[in-house]
Amino acid sequence: MTPSSRTRGAAAPILHRAARIEDRIHGWREAWARRGGKLPVVVPYTGYGDGRWVRVLCRVLLARPQRDERPRPSSIRGWRSFTSVPVAGAEVVVRIGEVERTLIADRGGVVDAVVDADLPPGWNDITLSSEGSEPVVARIFVVDPATRFGIVSDIDDTVMVTALPRPFLAAWNTFVLDEHARRPVPGVNVLYDRLQHAHPGAPLVYLSTGAWNVAPTLDRFLGRHLYPPGTLLLTDWGPTTDRWFRSGQEHKRTSLARLAEEFPHVRWLLVGDDGQHDPGLYGEFAEQHPENVAAIAIRNLSIGEAVWAGGRARPDEHGDGVPWISAPDGAGLAEQLVEIDLLDPRETA
Repeated sequence: MTPSSRTRGAAAPILHRAARIEDRIHGWREAWARRGGKLPVVVPYTGYGDGRWVRVLCRVLLARPQRDERPRPSSIRGWRSFTSVPVAGAEVVVRIGEVERTLIADRGGVVDAVVDADLPPGWNDITLSSEGSEPVVARIFVVDPATRFGIVSDIDDTVMVTALPRPFLAAWNTFVLDEHARRPVPGVNVLYDRLQHAHPGAPLVYLSTGAWNVAPTLDRFLGRHLYPPGTLLLTDWGPTTDRWFRSGQEHKRTSLARLAEEFPHVRWLLVGDDGQHDPGLYGEFAEQHPENVAAIAIRNLSIGEAVWAGGRARPDEHGDGVPWISAPDGAGLAEQLVEIDLLDPRETA
């Protein structure tokens, strides 16, 4: 299956009862919001591509105009993103160079589509608009065909100290999260910067079970703490077409498999923490796609963090065939990456 075939020929799903209820509520809220004068705004997310296609990611919401102007994506933050009204089935016009395409948002207003595009390696800009809204710029990182190394990173307790019980993470991140209230895991931002310096052109993907609602907040957190820019791969919040709640583990599992399919020439450094699921998911992926894994790096939680996380992953969840390293911070992981030749000793100085 080619990446572009994902958006073609898909039959309309039979919706779970919870999804039908959610759709009716969203429909009522959208009608009410439009009558109140709210207008569509496109919230752009960073995408990626390989030079022949790009993965376009964004969300369409209704928001109140500010000072008689169209609402800006940066004005939608924290819990306000959650209370903003998604526009199901919104038409989004994407402009890539001189080419325009119209994409359709899903039930939650999210656009996640592959579009044919001829773009050079590195960072590129595309524009997005919906229902005549002011065009916004979305960044796209195009992976050079010669690239052989990339980074996939978890967020909670890997780049950002969470220290919350896992069952409460989704609610906290959705309703409360503020980039000023969270603190980074020591040394991981420097580690990623050094890895990209050692491997020029390496893509960086932040893979999390968080909701798209908090993508702008997470982006600001990463930028504020000098993490290298990359693509956020999040999920929606609430019922799916066939179940009451989305599976965060399945989201990570399918995202990793998709990256292996889209970039078969790239070997990924998989970075996570030992708070239950990452070692098992990464080990499973390494067993299925050993040719796509450069190494697995696990951040060891402190005793207190592990208690909040509900325990640690069992040691026997480690897979074979790829290097495994672990340390409590970025500096410790960097030292071990030198030992397995993924980082130059000069990059740890």
